[in-house]
Amino acid sequence: MAYTVLARKHRSRDFDTVVGQEPVAKTLRAAIEKDRVAHAYLFTGTRGVGKTSMARIFANALNNPGNDPALAEAIFAGNDTDVIEIDGASNNRVEEARELIANAAYRPLRGHHKVYIIDEVHMLSTAAFNALLKTMEEPPEHVKFILCTTEAQKVPATIQSRCQRFDFRNIPATRIAEHLVAVVKAEGFEADPDLIAAVARLGDGSMRDALSLLDRVMAAGETKLTTALLEQLLGLPDREVIGSLVEAIAAGDASATLAQTEALLARGSSAEQLLDTLAERFRDLMVLAACGESTELVAASGEARRSEVERAEHFDAAGLVHLIAICDAVQRSIRGSSARRALLDACVVRMALAEKFADVRHALEGAASGKA
Repeated sequence: MAYTVLARKHRSRDFDTVVGQEPVAKTLRAAIEKDRVAHAYLFTGTRGVGKTSMARIFANALNNPGNDPALAEAIFAGNDTDVIEIDGASNNRVEEARELIANAAYRPLRGHHKVYIIDEVHMLSTAAFNALLKTMEEPPEHVKFILCTTEAQKVPATIQSRCQRFDFRNIPATRIAEHLVAVVKAEGFEADPDLIAAVARLGDGSMRDALSLLDRVMAAGETKLTTALLEQLLGLPDREVIGSLVEAIAAGDASATLAQTEALLARGSSAEQLLDTLAERFRDLMVLAACGESTELVAASGEARRSEVERAEHFDAAGLVHLIAICDAVQRSIRGSSARRALLDACVVRMALAEKFADVRHALEGAASGKA
């Protein structure tokens, strides 16, 4: 049989297994139970947060209350005759919209409703939206529309006003990590907690992105998944060397910061990757400094968390905010510069000597005020 990627294989199939969008699931389930299902819905949110999955779950709950396995499989595979999935990016012309309207008049073949799931609906042309407008306002009683989009601002207000809108949140890294642990176990692998935390963080709120990344790590053929393997696959800066760089910055050792920067670049890291990873580490330290070592806002556990707690003791939250701002500013400058290495070296030295820069600035300010 053909291999099924993790993002499809472990997709939620009912309201109870939805991860990170429980308020939406609860509301939609209640709408069905209380017979208050609207004729049109707009699901909006960033990529990979469950919009299309929720649309299929909702359609299955509407048309398959007995949860017949064969019917459910057809709906979730996009092959059911009464649940029609349309890609707005490739079916965006007015002709396709008119065909949809014409077919909507026919009653469903075996379900209670004819459900149209239009993905990436913001890609429809203005003419197509205008053609849909009247049907969406007063559709046949058996027709339900579920519109999914990552860019709600591009959906005309006239369409939005005819829909019940649900905003899908980015999924917290902790919730993604919990799901990844279950997936790893189901797939027969072992994974370091730090690897799970890193993949969840790199998912950036998207379950699909995190699962796709986990798929790449599993494809490497190792039964034990580690952060070292992840770093090799993605070309990420080595976590331990980044830790040494942070410690050199904390100690104010300019020479050591330059040596650790050279070590990271020699391993294949780019200047942008290095600064991005460094900013993320400073963010974790800032949260630990501000919230304490027991905070759940940092996705690290075990020895990795203990090491970060120790490093955080050498900084204060205000200083870390400043260091994050430096990383961001230099990262922006590097993209269009031909002196990338010079800017990067100057950046790490500046961070190591941040207190001395502050002392010089205060001295200059004091001299200026004395003259005044």
